[in-house]
Amino acid sequence: MSGHADTSRRGFLKGVGAAWAFPMVWTGRTRGAWAPSERIRLGFVGVGGRGTENLKAFLKRPGVEVVALADVDANHVAAAAKVVEGAGGDPAVFRDYRKLLDDPSVDAVVVSTPDHWHALATVDACLAGKDVYCEKPLTLFVAEGRRMVEVARATGRVVQTGSQQRSDKNFRLACELVRGGRLGRIQEVRVLLPKVNFSGPAVADSAPPPELDYEFWLGPAPDRPYNAKRVHYLFRFFWDYSGGQMTNFGAHHLDIAQWGLGRDDSGPATIEATATFNKDHWFEVAETSRIEYGYDDGVKLVCLQGEGKGRSVEFQGERGTIGVWRGGIEASDPEILKAKPGEGRTPLYVSDDHHRNWLDCVKSREKPICDVEIGHRSATVCHLGNIAIRTGRKIAWDPGAETITGDSDAAAMLSRPYREPWKLPEAPEGPTTARAVGRS
Repeated sequence: MSGHADTSRRGFLKGVGAAWAFPMVWTGRTRGAWAPSERIRLGFVGVGGRGTENLKAFLKRPGVEVVALADVDANHVAAAAKVVEGAGGDPAVFRDYRKLLDDPSVDAVVVSTPDHWHALATVDACLAGKDVYCEKPLTLFVAEGRRMVEVARATGRVVQTGSQQRSDKNFRLACELVRGGRLGRIQEVRVLLPKVNFSGPAVADSAPPPELDYEFWLGPAPDRPYNAKRVHYLFRFFWDYSGGQMTNFGAHHLDIAQWGLGRDDSGPATIEATATFNKDHWFEVAETSRIEYGYDDGVKLVCLQGEGKGRSVEFQGERGTIGVWRGGIEASDPEILKAKPGEGRTPLYVSDDHHRNWLDCVKSREKPICDVEIGHRSATVCHLGNIAIRTGRKIAWDPGAETITGDSDAAAMLSRPYREPWKLPEAPEGPTTARAVGRS
């Protein structure tokens, strides 16, 4: 795809449909010319709902300059460009994210695409010398995650997963207390996920709207006709692109369960599940589910989706319970929460701002609080739950080898083919040098 420039933004905003008639890039007139060495110049890949939320969040952080945007939906990218311009920026705008990655003024990228694009966009960015903030869930299937870790390590890139509960003081406190033994031996962890929030009923397939490059939106996903209720937010309820609330909220709450159990580099040993599905087939993923994970030390993790209310994550131990959710934490005995570090409380990585933590690590080259390996392991727990749901069988998982044992059909679901011509690149061989950021 060529980098054909369009200098009339006003004309574009009046007729976004016509804009997709040619490859497009808007080039900021002044971007990069004045950037001091301490600035980090960001590009955004995917600027729909969550992408724009991330865009607004990063625009508030000192030391950030948003220099480029990419999205296959012209309406999304036009609205995002207005946000950046309203903050005093002048971003280049692309339809093809690979053109954004070719831009040498971009230091790092924020990936907020649908899930089926996370791995490819992140790997491509790492290979282009860009650090990455990638939304959760990090992957669509397990094998993608290991490749992402390999590429990030081989290229020396800083990759943060957007599991922002890691940067919440209440979730951190709960995990510090559990890891410090305040509850004694942990017996069970309970995780609650919300109901499916699909906007029904289903609609018939149709021609894609003119503002959307649907072929590019599909990318590595299977070739299917356009359907208005399979794209944008609702993509998350179809297996081709996502994994329902298991990978949506499960990527948050199961991540905290893993953190509290000290399993950031590991995972469960067994998984079994039951589920219900929408009787009218509006969507494919489970409508409700109960998944039980067994760990090799005897801890049981029960994940209930759409079947209960209460604390998002609850740790139950010999000496009591701790429940935590967005905005609150409580324990069976209030004294449990008063433990000091070293006295029933193990200090963990401290981050009070998930976006800022990544920016700081881009400069320091340290690992962020939700490094790519952690994001991969937490997403894996979600994917294993969905595999148990889809097969209806108990799954035996070897977290060291990252494979399902004794069930070849289930093991085959750890990977999926990409639609031609898309391919997930392999990690480069030999040493690479981390590129400096904020160049003048």
